[in-house]
Amino acid sequence: PPHTYSYLFPTGPAPSYIFINISHRLPVAVGGRCFPPPMLPPFPSRFAGPPPPPQFRCFPPPPPPPERPLCLPGPGPGRPLYPPWAAPPPGPWACGEAGREEQQEEEAGALRQHDELWLGRFLAQRRQLRPEPAAGPGARGGDRAEAGLGELARPLRERGAGLGRARQRRLRLHRRKEEARAAREEEAARAAEREAVIDRWRAKRVQEVEEKTRERELKAAADSVLSEVRKKQADTKRMAEILRGLEKLRKLRKEAAARKGVCPPPSADEAFENEIQKLKTLIKKRTELYEAEERALRVMLEGEQEEERKREKEKKQRKEREKLLQQKREMDCMLFGDPDKFPLGHLLQPFRQYYLQAEYSVPSLIQIRHEWDRYLVPADHPEGSFVPSGWVLPPLPSSDTWATALG
Repeated sequence: PPHTYSYLFPTGPAPSYIFINISHRLPVAVGGRCFPPPMLPPFPSRFAGPPPPPQFRCFPPPPPPPERPLCLPGPGPGRPLYPPWAAPPPGPWACGEAGREEQQEEEAGALRQHDELWLGRFLAQRRQLRPEPAAGPGARGGDRAEAGLGELARPLRERGAGLGRARQRRLRLHRRKEEARAAREEEAARAAEREAVIDRWRAKRVQEVEEKTRERELKAAADSVLSEVRKKQADTKRMAEILRGLEKLRKLRKEAAARKGVCPPPSADEAFENEIQKLKTLIKKRTELYEAEERALRVMLEGEQEEERKREKEKKQRKEREKLLQQKREMDCMLFGDPDKFPLGHLLQPFRQYYLQAEYSVPSLIQIRHEWDRYLVPADHPEGSFVPSGWVLPPLPSSDTWATALG
């Protein structure tokens, strides 16, 4: 008789099993010989008749196992918990910034719709296949996980959430770039200002050093010219000292001879005095001549130095005038524009002629000055001020926004 065996196979890490019934037929013994059980034809013909009746069973068939919900096996190690999200196919190429933004919006909308559909199907399948867990810490953990998944999926359900974040990110990046550019420009302006201050200080120091060097050179030239005259004056002084020494020596010898009782004749004293007077007269004339020569040379050197100072002063004044003219030209360009770029038929030419009419017309100058004279006040007036010598420039902008509006 046939025998039926039941096998229990585990289907996964969860406690779920599959029952499989396997029937075995034993061979039949006839006349001491064993024959295999009769087999049905593999392909019964159309006219074979009705199928044979079922075989006789000694025992009733075992009851089927209770129906349990199918539990899908979990992923193995190294595999993702959820299937990967399918990215939408790339759209057609769009020319221009408007086409690119429209394409990005379409792609974001399609991706959001696809994510919503996938998430809805996944949650529905999970609710259908997952059995109702008993109340416990595992159930609470599942509820928390499902709530967290819903919180993560909430931005996908909101319309335009991804676009808003992308727009905010673009605005944030643009704002950072603008701030970095403004910081670089401010740093460059500060560096330029520092360089200008350093250049002015260096120019001032160089000018002082040049003036001192020029004075030393002039003094050295004057000393080289007067050196010969001063040498001659030194010689005359030395000769005068020698004469004084001779007179003193003559007097001492005469006193020594008088103590010994020797008296020189008066003619010798007279001859000595005559020679000394001649030499003194010669030395005096030479001294006066050398002093006159020195005065003449000093006057000549002082004249050259004065001319050099005048030339330097004129050069400095010329530089100052050129600087003032350049500043005036820059002010005129800022107020009325560059005259080289604005021809006579330009739209701003009448305004330029109106504000510069005093430079070309004496009656206009008198009228403008008369209008200014209407506001004359005493010198001790607390609110009195001088008439400006140039154009009154507007103050610097008080904020960056106002500066961008002016620029």
